[in-house]
Amino acid sequence: MIFKRTKRLADGTTKEYPAYWYRFKWNGRLIRVNTKQPNKQAAAQLEAQHRTQLAKGEAGIRDRSKVPTLKEYEAQFMGHIEVRCKEKPRTVTFYREKMANMVKFAPLGSAKIDRIDESLIEKYVQARSKEVMPATVNRHLATLRRALRLAQEWKLVDRVPRIRLLPGERNREFVLGHDQEPKYLEATPLPLRDAAVMILDTGLRVGEAIGLQWPDVHLEPVGAAKFGYVHVCKGKSRNAQRNVSLTARVKAMLAERRAEAINEWVFPGEREGRPIVGTSLSHQHKRVRDKLKLPGDFVIHSLRHTMLTRLGEAGVDAFTIMKIAGHSSVTVSQRYVHPTSEAMERAFEKLEAFNSGANGKGGHTEGTPNQEAEKDAA
Repeated sequence: MIFKRTKRLADGTTKEYPAYWYRFKWNGRLIRVNTKQPNKQAAAQLEAQHRTQLAKGEAGIRDRSKVPTLKEYEAQFMGHIEVRCKEKPRTVTFYREKMANMVKFAPLGSAKIDRIDESLIEKYVQARSKEVMPATVNRHLATLRRALRLAQEWKLVDRVPRIRLLPGERNREFVLGHDQEPKYLEATPLPLRDAAVMILDTGLRVGEAIGLQWPDVHLEPVGAAKFGYVHVCKGKSRNAQRNVSLTARVKAMLAERRAEAINEWVFPGEREGRPIVGTSLSHQHKRVRDKLKLPGDFVIHSLRHTMLTRLGEAGVDAFTIMKIAGHSSVTVSQRYVHPTSEAMERAFEKLEAFNSGANGKGGHTEGTPNQEAEKDAA
Protein backbone atom coordinates (compact mmCIF):
# COMPACT_ATOMS: atom_id res chain seq x y z
CA MET A 1 0.00 0.00 0.00
CA ILE A 2 1.42 3.38 -1.05
CA PHE A 3 0.33 6.38 1.00
CA LYS A 4 1.28 9.81 2.30
CA ARG A 5 1.24 10.69 5.99
CA THR A 6 -0.97 13.55 7.12
CA LYS A 7 -1.11 15.69 10.22
CA ARG A 8 -4.19 17.46 11.62
CA LEU A 9 -3.43 21.11 12.44
CA ALA A 10 -4.88 23.21 15.24
CA ASP A 11 -7.25 25.02 12.85
CA GLY A 12 -8.87 21.74 11.83
CA THR A 13 -7.17 21.43 8.46
CA THR A 14 -4.75 18.65 7.55
CA LYS A 15 -1.20 18.86 6.30
CA GLU A 16 0.10 16.24 3.88
CA TYR A 17 3.80 15.33 3.99
CA PRO A 18 5.49 15.25 0.56
CA ALA A 19 7.18 11.82 0.77
CA TYR A 20 5.37 8.55 0.09
CA TRP A 21 5.38 5.58 2.47
CA TYR A 22 4.60 1.94 1.75
CA ARG A 23 3.14 -0.63 4.10
CA PHE A 24 2.53 -4.34 3.84
CA LYS A 25 2.64 -7.51 5.93
CA TRP A 26 5.26 -10.19 5.51
CA ASN A 27 5.02 -13.48 7.43
CA GLY A 28 2.83 -11.79 10.02
CA ARG A 29 5.21 -8.87 10.42
CA LEU A 30 4.21 -5.32 9.55
CA ILE A 31 6.67 -3.62 7.21
CA ARG A 32 6.36 0.18 7.02
CA VAL A 33 8.98 2.33 5.29
CA ASN A 34 9.39 6.00 4.44
CA THR A 35 10.64 6.01 0.84
CA LYS A 36 11.57 9.73 1.01
CA GLN A 37 10.29 9.91 -2.55
CA PRO A 38 7.73 12.54 -3.64
CA ASN A 39 7.02 10.47 -6.77
CA LYS A 40 4.39 7.73 -6.26
CA GLN A 41 5.70 5.54 -9.08
CA ALA A 42 9.25 5.62 -7.66
CA ALA A 43 7.88 4.72 -4.23
CA ALA A 44 5.98 1.78 -5.75
CA GLN A 45 9.20 0.54 -7.36
CA LEU A 46 10.99 0.66 -4.01
CA GLU A 47 8.18 -1.35 -2.44
CA ALA A 48 8.44 -3.96 -5.18
CA GLN A 49 12.21 -4.20 -4.68
CA HIS A 50 11.71 -4.66 -0.94
CA ARG A 51 9.20 -7.45 -1.48
CA THR A 52 11.63 -9.17 -3.86
CA GLN A 53 14.45 -8.94 -1.34
CA LEU A 54 12.25 -10.44 1.34
CA ALA A 55 11.30 -13.28 -0.94
CA LYS A 56 14.96 -14.00 -1.61
CA GLY A 57 15.83 -13.73 2.07
CA GLU A 58 18.11 -10.74 1.52
CA ALA A 59 16.47 -8.31 3.91
CA GLY A 60 17.50 -9.97 7.14
CA ILE A 61 14.09 -11.53 7.80
CA ARG A 62 14.96 -14.82 9.44
CA ASP A 63 12.99 -17.87 10.49
CA ARG A 64 11.17 -16.58 13.55
CA SER A 65 10.92 -20.08 15.00
CA LYS A 66 14.68 -19.90 15.61
CA VAL A 67 14.60 -16.53 17.38
CA PRO A 68 14.87 -17.15 21.15
CA THR A 69 12.64 -15.67 23.81
CA LEU A 70 14.31 -13.45 26.37
CA LYS A 71 14.17 -16.35 28.84
CA GLU A 72 15.89 -18.64 26.32
CA TYR A 73 18.40 -15.94 25.42
CA GLU A 74 19.33 -15.42 29.10
CA ALA A 75 21.81 -18.33 29.16
CA GLN A 76 23.54 -17.18 25.97
CA PHE A 77 23.87 -13.63 27.25
CA MET A 78 25.17 -14.71 30.67
CA GLY A 79 27.69 -17.03 29.00
CA HIS A 80 29.11 -13.98 27.27
CA ILE A 81 29.17 -11.93 30.50
CA GLU A 82 30.84 -14.72 32.49
CA VAL A 83 33.67 -14.94 29.94
CA ARG A 84 34.14 -11.23 29.27
CA CYS A 85 33.83 -10.20 32.94
CA LYS A 86 35.57 -13.21 34.46
CA GLU A 87 37.76 -11.02 36.66
CA LYS A 88 34.79 -8.99 37.90
CA PRO A 89 32.57 -11.39 39.87
CA ARG A 90 30.40 -8.55 41.16
CA THR A 91 29.65 -7.50 37.58
CA VAL A 92 28.67 -11.05 36.68
CA THR A 93 26.40 -11.24 39.73
CA PHE A 94 24.87 -7.87 38.81
CA TYR A 95 23.85 -9.00 35.32
CA ARG A 96 22.68 -12.41 36.51
CA GLU A 97 20.36 -10.84 39.09
CA LYS A 98 18.99 -8.22 36.71
CA MET A 99 18.29 -10.73 33.91
CA ALA A 100 16.62 -13.13 36.34
CA ASN A 101 14.33 -10.35 37.59
CA MET A 102 13.38 -9.25 34.07
CA VAL A 103 12.43 -12.68 32.74
CA LYS A 104 10.10 -13.14 35.73
CA PHE A 105 7.87 -10.53 34.09
CA ALA A 106 5.96 -12.96 31.87
CA PRO A 107 5.16 -10.65 28.92
CA LEU A 108 8.86 -9.79 28.63
CA GLY A 109 10.39 -13.13 29.49
CA SER A 110 8.20 -15.06 27.03
CA ALA A 111 8.61 -12.54 24.18
CA LYS A 112 10.91 -13.38 21.29
CA ILE A 113 13.76 -10.90 21.46
CA ASP A 114 13.03 -9.51 17.99
CA ARG A 115 9.53 -8.60 19.19
CA ILE A 116 10.69 -6.64 22.23
CA ASP A 117 9.77 -3.06 21.34
CA GLU A 118 9.20 0.26 23.05
CA SER A 119 5.62 -0.63 23.93
CA LEU A 120 6.54 -3.85 25.73
CA ILE A 121 9.41 -2.15 27.55
CA GLU A 122 7.03 0.56 28.75
CA LYS A 123 4.67 -2.10 30.13
CA TYR A 124 7.59 -3.57 32.07
CA VAL A 125 8.64 -0.15 33.37
CA GLN A 126 5.15 0.68 34.60
CA ALA A 127 4.79 -2.68 36.33
CA ARG A 128 8.20 -2.60 38.03
CA SER A 129 7.88 1.05 39.06
CA LYS A 130 5.10 0.02 41.43
CA GLU A 131 7.48 -2.33 43.24
CA VAL A 132 10.96 -0.78 43.25
CA MET A 133 12.78 2.57 43.10
CA PRO A 134 13.63 4.29 39.77
CA ALA A 135 17.32 3.44 40.24
CA THR A 136 16.52 -0.29 40.30
CA VAL A 137 14.32 -0.05 37.20
CA ASN A 138 17.10 1.82 35.40
CA ARG A 139 19.64 -0.90 36.21
CA HIS A 140 17.26 -3.45 34.66
CA LEU A 141 16.78 -1.29 31.57
CA ALA A 142 20.54 -0.85 31.18
CA THR A 143 20.95 -4.63 31.33
CA LEU A 144 18.22 -5.15 28.72
CA ARG A 145 19.84 -2.58 26.45
CA ARG A 146 23.21 -4.33 26.63
CA ALA A 147 21.61 -7.73 26.04
CA LEU A 148 19.71 -6.54 22.95
CA ARG A 149 22.71 -4.72 21.50
CA LEU A 150 24.68 -7.91 21.81
CA ALA A 151 21.84 -9.80 20.11
CA GLN A 152 22.04 -7.31 17.26
CA GLU A 153 25.80 -7.95 16.93
CA TRP A 154 25.04 -11.66 16.76
CA LYS A 155 22.39 -10.94 14.09
CA LEU A 156 19.57 -12.33 16.22
CA VAL A 157 17.63 -9.06 15.90
CA ASP A 158 17.57 -6.34 13.27
CA ARG A 159 17.19 -3.38 15.58
CA VAL A 160 17.43 -2.41 19.23
CA PRO A 161 14.44 -0.49 20.56
CA ARG A 162 14.97 2.88 22.15
CA ILE A 163 15.23 2.40 25.90
CA ARG A 164 14.64 5.48 28.02
CA LEU A 165 15.73 5.53 31.65
CA LEU A 166 13.41 6.83 34.35
CA PRO A 167 13.99 10.30 35.79
CA GLY A 168 14.06 10.93 39.51
CA GLU A 169 16.92 8.58 40.31
CA ARG A 170 18.55 9.67 43.54
CA ASN A 171 22.31 10.22 43.37
CA ARG A 172 24.39 9.83 46.50
CA GLU A 173 26.65 12.85 46.47
CA PHE A 174 27.36 13.32 50.18
CA VAL A 175 30.64 15.12 50.84
CA LEU A 176 32.30 14.73 54.23
CA GLY A 177 33.14 18.18 55.56
CA HIS A 178 36.57 19.03 56.95
CA ASP A 179 34.92 19.67 60.32
CA GLN A 180 33.18 16.28 60.23
CA GLU A 181 36.22 14.27 59.16
CA PRO A 182 38.11 14.19 62.54
CA LYS A 183 34.95 13.13 64.40
CA TYR A 184 34.26 10.38 61.88
CA LEU A 185 37.81 9.00 61.94
CA GLU A 186 38.01 9.17 65.74
CA ALA A 187 34.82 7.11 66.06
CA THR A 188 35.86 4.62 63.36
CA PRO A 189 37.45 1.29 64.39
CA LEU A 190 40.21 -0.49 62.53
CA PRO A 191 40.52 -1.58 59.79
CA LEU A 192 37.86 0.83 58.50
CA ARG A 193 39.75 3.86 59.83
CA ASP A 194 42.87 3.06 57.80
CA ALA A 195 40.81 2.23 54.70
CA ALA A 196 38.89 5.51 55.11
CA VAL A 197 42.13 7.50 55.33
CA MET A 198 43.39 5.72 52.23
CA ILE A 199 40.26 6.54 50.22
CA LEU A 200 39.97 10.12 51.53
CA ASP A 201 43.54 10.94 50.47
CA THR A 202 43.89 8.88 47.27
CA GLY A 203 40.36 8.68 45.87
CA LEU A 204 40.64 4.92 45.31
CA ARG A 205 37.45 2.95 44.88
CA VAL A 206 36.62 0.72 47.83
CA GLY A 207 37.41 -2.41 45.83
CA GLU A 208 40.72 -0.92 44.69
CA ALA A 209 41.73 -0.03 48.26
CA ILE A 210 41.00 -3.43 49.78
CA GLY A 211 42.54 -5.15 46.75
CA LEU A 212 45.98 -3.60 47.34
CA GLN A 213 48.90 -5.94 47.95
CA TRP A 214 52.24 -4.91 49.42
CA PRO A 215 54.11 -5.21 46.09
CA ASP A 216 51.72 -2.45 44.86
CA VAL A 217 52.83 -0.06 47.62
CA HIS A 218 55.88 2.19 47.14
CA LEU A 219 56.38 4.39 50.18
CA GLU A 220 59.43 6.23 48.85
CA PRO A 221 59.51 8.50 45.78
CA VAL A 222 61.03 7.19 42.58
CA GLY A 223 63.27 9.34 40.41
CA ALA A 224 62.31 13.01 40.42
CA ALA A 225 58.94 12.37 42.09
CA LYS A 226 58.15 14.01 45.45
CA PHE A 227 55.75 11.37 46.77
CA GLY A 228 55.52 7.64 47.09
CA TYR A 229 52.64 5.92 45.34
CA VAL A 230 50.37 2.89 45.13
CA HIS A 231 49.85 1.06 41.88
CA VAL A 232 46.30 0.00 41.04
CA CYS A 233 46.63 -3.15 38.92
CA LYS A 234 43.01 -3.59 37.90
CA GLY A 235 39.63 -2.04 38.50
CA LYS A 236 36.33 -0.97 37.01
CA SER A 237 37.80 -0.17 33.57
CA ARG A 238 41.16 -0.20 31.81
CA ASN A 239 41.63 3.42 32.93
CA ALA A 240 41.62 2.12 36.51
CA GLN A 241 45.20 0.91 36.07
CA ARG A 242 47.20 3.83 37.40
CA ASN A 243 49.68 5.14 39.98
CA VAL A 244 48.28 7.35 42.74
CA SER A 245 50.51 9.49 44.94
CA LEU A 246 50.53 9.19 48.73
CA THR A 247 49.93 11.99 51.21
CA ALA A 248 51.99 12.12 54.38
CA ARG A 249 49.29 10.58 56.56
CA VAL A 250 48.62 7.74 54.12
CA LYS A 251 52.34 7.02 53.95
CA ALA A 252 52.53 6.91 57.76
CA MET A 253 49.47 4.66 57.98
CA LEU A 254 50.85 2.24 55.38
CA ALA A 255 54.23 2.14 57.10
CA GLU A 256 52.54 1.07 60.34
CA ARG A 257 50.48 -1.60 58.59
CA ARG A 258 53.49 -2.94 56.73
CA ALA A 259 55.39 -3.33 60.01
CA GLU A 260 52.57 -5.56 61.28
CA ALA A 261 51.72 -7.28 57.97
CA ILE A 262 50.70 -10.95 58.23
CA ASN A 263 50.40 -11.67 54.51
CA GLU A 264 50.58 -9.96 51.10
CA TRP A 265 47.32 -8.01 51.54
CA VAL A 266 47.36 -4.42 52.83
CA PHE A 267 43.90 -5.04 54.32
CA PRO A 268 43.84 -8.77 55.13
CA GLY A 269 40.56 -10.52 55.78
CA GLU A 270 39.47 -13.25 58.15
CA ARG A 271 39.86 -15.90 55.46
CA GLU A 272 43.49 -16.90 55.09
CA GLY A 273 45.13 -15.51 51.98
CA ARG A 274 42.23 -13.22 51.14
CA PRO A 275 41.62 -9.47 51.64
CA ILE A 276 38.90 -8.07 53.82
CA VAL A 277 35.39 -8.22 52.39
CA GLY A 278 33.84 -4.90 51.40
CA THR A 279 30.61 -5.66 53.21
CA SER A 280 32.52 -5.92 56.50
CA LEU A 281 33.73 -2.36 56.07
CA SER A 282 30.21 -1.28 55.10
CA HIS A 283 28.77 -2.71 58.31
CA GLN A 284 31.40 -0.92 60.41
CA HIS A 285 30.74 2.30 58.52
CA LYS A 286 26.98 2.10 59.04
CA ARG A 287 27.39 1.69 62.79
CA VAL A 288 29.65 4.76 62.98
CA ARG A 289 27.35 6.77 60.71
CA ASP A 290 24.32 5.98 62.85
CA LYS A 291 26.23 6.74 66.05
CA LEU A 292 27.25 10.18 64.74
CA LYS A 293 23.78 10.73 63.24
CA LEU A 294 25.19 11.44 59.78
CA PRO A 295 22.92 11.28 56.69
CA GLY A 296 21.98 7.92 55.23
CA ASP A 297 23.48 9.01 51.90
CA PHE A 298 26.91 8.85 53.52
CA VAL A 299 28.21 5.51 52.24
CA ILE A 300 31.85 4.41 52.02
CA HIS A 301 31.96 5.46 48.36
CA SER A 302 31.23 9.00 49.60
CA LEU A 303 34.83 9.13 50.85
CA ARG A 304 36.04 8.83 47.25
CA HIS A 305 33.47 11.41 46.16
CA THR A 306 34.73 13.70 48.94
CA MET A 307 38.34 13.46 47.79
CA LEU A 308 37.50 14.15 44.14
CA THR A 309 35.30 17.09 45.16
CA ARG A 310 38.18 18.52 47.18
CA LEU A 311 40.46 18.21 44.16
CA GLY A 312 37.97 20.21 42.11
CA GLU A 313 37.65 22.86 44.83
CA ALA A 314 41.45 23.10 44.95
CA GLY A 315 41.46 24.06 41.27
CA VAL A 316 42.58 20.75 39.77
CA ASP A 317 41.46 20.41 36.15
CA ALA A 318 39.06 17.71 34.97
CA PHE A 319 41.69 15.79 32.94
CA THR A 320 43.97 15.44 35.97
CA ILE A 321 41.01 14.36 38.12
CA MET A 322 40.16 11.77 35.46
CA LYS A 323 43.67 10.29 35.68
CA ILE A 324 43.71 10.27 39.49
CA ALA A 325 40.22 8.77 39.76
CA GLY A 326 40.65 6.24 36.96
CA HIS A 327 37.52 7.48 35.21
CA SER A 328 36.83 6.13 31.74
CA SER A 329 35.77 9.57 30.47
CA VAL A 330 36.52 13.17 31.34
CA THR A 331 32.76 13.77 31.26
CA VAL A 332 32.47 12.00 34.62
CA SER A 333 35.30 14.06 36.07
CA GLN A 334 33.85 17.39 34.92
CA ARG A 335 31.15 17.36 37.58
CA TYR A 336 33.83 17.88 40.24
CA VAL A 337 35.17 21.03 38.58
CA HIS A 338 33.37 24.31 39.27
CA PRO A 339 35.70 27.15 38.20
CA THR A 340 35.06 30.53 39.82
CA SER A 341 35.61 33.86 38.10
CA GLU A 342 38.80 34.28 40.15
CA ALA A 343 40.05 30.90 38.97
CA MET A 344 39.35 31.85 35.36
CA GLU A 345 41.32 35.08 35.79
CA ARG A 346 44.24 33.12 37.26
CA ALA A 347 44.13 30.93 34.17
CA PHE A 348 44.71 33.99 31.99
CA GLU A 349 47.49 35.15 34.32
CA LYS A 350 49.21 31.81 33.77
CA LEU A 351 48.68 32.13 30.02
CA GLU A 352 50.21 35.61 30.03
CA ALA A 353 53.20 34.37 32.03
CA PHE A 354 53.65 31.39 29.74
CA ASN A 355 53.46 33.53 26.59
CA SER A 356 55.89 36.05 28.01
CA GLY A 357 58.35 33.30 28.88
CA ALA A 358 58.04 31.74 25.43
CA ASN A 359 58.52 35.11 23.72
CA GLY A 360 61.57 35.81 25.83
CA LYS A 361 63.15 32.62 24.48
CA GLY A 362 62.73 33.67 20.89
CA GLY A 363 59.13 32.61 20.42
CA HIS A 364 56.83 34.32 17.93
CA THR A 365 55.58 37.72 19.08
CA GLU A 366 52.87 39.56 17.23
CA GLY A 367 53.42 43.26 16.92
CA THR A 368 50.93 46.04 17.52
CA PRO A 369 48.48 46.83 14.70
CA ASN A 370 50.69 49.75 13.55
CA GLN A 371 53.81 47.55 13.55
CA GLU A 372 52.01 44.89 11.55
CA ALA A 373 50.81 47.51 9.06
CA GLU A 374 54.39 48.78 8.65
CA LYS A 375 55.58 45.24 7.93
CA ASP A 376 52.86 44.79 5.30
CA ALA A 377 53.75 48.11 3.66
CA ALA A 378 57.43 47.17 3.55
